[in-house]
Amino acid sequence: MLNIIWPIFIIISFGYAIFSGNLGKLNESIFSSTSESVNLSISLLGTICLWNGIMQIASKTTIIDKLTKMLRPLMRWLFPDINENSNVHKEISMNMVANILGLGNAATPLGLKAMKSMQKENKNKNTLTNSMITFIVINTASIQIIPTTVIAIRSSMGSNNPTSIIFTVWIATICAAVAGITATKLFIKFSEKGKK
Repeated sequence: MLNIIWPIFIIISFGYAIFSGNLGKLNESIFSSTSESVNLSISLLGTICLWNGIMQIASKTTIIDKLTKMLRPLMRWLFPDINENSNVHKEISMNMVANILGLGNAATPLGLKAMKSMQKENKNKNTLTNSMITFIVINTASIQIIPTTVIAIRSSMGSNNPTSIIFTVWIATICAAVAGITATKLFIKFSEKGKK
């Protein structure tokens, strides 16, 4: 769908620029935005490399095992159909820690790895399990204590106080997570009752 929507937007914007006599401004904005995007990518690269490196080091130590143990009661409630001793718990924990630290780019490959592991244990390959659905909702809400990527973007764009959004991010992500998890648990409960 997006491969249809974006070309339409581009064609409309080019058409509007031509008919309104703003073709020069459009050219300026194209070149300035490409320059800004390259600068932004370079400035984010350092932050992403740092935190990805930290996550790789953490995965080789006992830190992740300790975090997994700390998260075990929550994991047991969120993912009751996953075996506690399964490697999936560790993978989900690493993904959640990466999200909490605001490392969306580090969390994505960890999340994909956890989903692949859950799919291996899935008996019906064409249907998502309750745990998979819950995991997607948690990742979409993405609770963040330190929104590292957003702070890096704000800093690169010249914000006077790039960390001022932290409290707002806490409220937004916690509300999103609570609402998403509550809705998911209710839908799962009603679907299981419907099957009976």
